[in-house]
Amino acid sequence: MAINYDSEGVKFPSIKKRKTTNWIKSVVATYNKIVGEIGYIFCSDDKILEVNNQYLQHDYYTDIITFDYSEGDVVSGDLFISVDTVKSNSIQFNTNFDQELYRVIIHGVLHLCGINDKSPEERAFMTECENKALELLDKS
Repeated sequence: MAINYDSEGVKFPSIKKRKTTNWIKSVVATYNKIVGEIGYIFCSDDKILEVNNQYLQHDYYTDIITFDYSEGDVVSGDLFISVDTVKSNSIQFNTNFDQELYRVIIHGVLHLCGINDKSPEERAFMTECENKALELLDKS
């Protein structure tokens, strides 16, 4: 049971790994689940486009791609995060980079916990869950 952080082709973001790991575990616990193996790969837009094309047959940039390997109550997966898109989004949504990065980090975990965001109603619920999770980060 571990959360691993890696970067590919980009400077590793300035996150506090221990604090982030404890936060993720506490968020997962609120959904009555436990953390298994989670791998974060911080990458460029080029890399996320390559992953999106290769594995999902999507030809567009995105901030995160989540591969869910969860079984039962054990949350596991690989999460590719485009640092480039997170930067663009932080400008577009008028937030600072760290706030946007933590939102994306937990967005992927929420997917692993079973929360979807395909419909407008699901997107609204996802945003609500992200906001609750971010409040936990502020308290940790």
